[in-house]
Amino acid sequence: MSHTNSYESPFCTRYASPEMQYLFSADKKFTTWRRLWVALARAEHQLGLPVTQAQVDQLEANVENIDYDVAREREKVCRHDVMSHVYAYGVACPEAKGIIHLGATSCYVGDNTDVIIMRDALQVVRRKLINVIGNLARFADSYKAMPALAYTHLQPAQLTTVGKRATLWINELLMDLEEIDHRIASLKLLGSKGTTGTQASFMELFEGDSSKVKQLEQMIAEEMGFDAVVPVSGQTYSRKVDAQVLAALGGVAQSASKFANDMRILQSFKEMEEPFEKGQIGSSAMAYKRNPMRCERITALARYVMIDTLNPAFTAGTQWFERTLDDSANKRISMAEGFLGVDAILNIMMNVTDGLVVYPKIVRRRVMQELPFMATENIMMDAVKKGGDRQALHERIREYSMIAGKHVKEDGLENDLCELILADEMFMISREEMDKIMQPEQFTGRSQEQVTEFLQEFVQPILDANQDILNETAELSV
Repeated sequence: MSHTNSYESPFCTRYASPEMQYLFSADKKFTTWRRLWVALARAEHQLGLPVTQAQVDQLEANVENIDYDVAREREKVCRHDVMSHVYAYGVACPEAKGIIHLGATSCYVGDNTDVIIMRDALQVVRRKLINVIGNLARFADSYKAMPALAYTHLQPAQLTTVGKRATLWINELLMDLEEIDHRIASLKLLGSKGTTGTQASFMELFEGDSSKVKQLEQMIAEEMGFDAVVPVSGQTYSRKVDAQVLAALGGVAQSASKFANDMRILQSFKEMEEPFEKGQIGSSAMAYKRNPMRCERITALARYVMIDTLNPAFTAGTQWFERTLDDSANKRISMAEGFLGVDAILNIMMNVTDGLVVYPKIVRRRVMQELPFMATENIMMDAVKKGGDRQALHERIREYSMIAGKHVKEDGLENDLCELILADEMFMISREEMDKIMQPEQFTGRSQEQVTEFLQEFVQPILDANQDILNETAELSV
């Protein structure tokens, strides 16, 4: 079948990185199954079951020697993916075929592999997340003192700084990083629990020796790089684990969407832009347009991931007793696509945050258009100090603000509030005094200090601890 007449996931063709795609590939899945079968056989050999070192060695030598054709043909006969791969492994390892999967149930390879893949994929997400945080930290530091309009209700409210706004994005990403780290630290293997989680088949194999059954699990966990297995289970690990992991990914999507939406609005204001390639076309119709296409893609993918978090939540809530199989088809798609989606989002965010463009003159102009309204309290207080009546001054400012607002909104004129105030002797203010007040830097509060404190206290320790994974760049396929 050709690639052009059958469905291909856009995650593979357009969005997700080869690294993340590999983690959800057949090669990763089935070589991990085989590594788990090796670990099981090795532990069973060391604990005295009739499994020889030669059999373990043969299994180990053929971990990557997967004949997919043999497995596919076998699955047509037995209708069971695990047993078809047990068969294919046995064909490659004739001396060991009789002991492959000894005592285990399908979830021994299926569930343990899912946990291993989630751990590896979370590490990729973590690395990329830290790189985005690093990019934004440099940006915040560079622009920590540049006054910019701050908004409530998307209406100009007071002033902030360009760098301070970036710390809001970073802070949410730090919350996500904390959650991702917690999920990585919390992951445990299912271990070897048997068909209903009672380990009955292993008790049979070890003739009732509980200590050996427990030791078997610990040996497998250590070989696979885990310090623990789940304490109790049915046939599967609790599907709440999937829900918790995907909820953490959904958190990344939320933060990314917030960043991307802010950037899209800022690009509309012409204050900031995402990077724009030299030959990039913004619009097929309007050659002059520079659309925030990457941030729009972040928004689109984030929406998908946020909705995707409902999948494992419903699955976790509808598992019956020790397990039902209605999880399988869903989790094959939802967990993989959750990770592929967040990987794609973080690739774009790494790209965008590495080249954010600021237009200082536009930022300043937009500040100065609104600053007269924001400066009125200072003007009024100065007049009070000179003997003015606060209530009368307040009423006069209210009247002039309405007039100036009308001039801007209805007549399309510049904001002339300062001129109206200067012309009124009640305010006892000179142009020189007015110019002194109308300095945006005086209206940003502790923004600059907040940026410095936040970066030093909360961000830099993380960047210092992760120096080896910083300065990664992302090439986008589209």
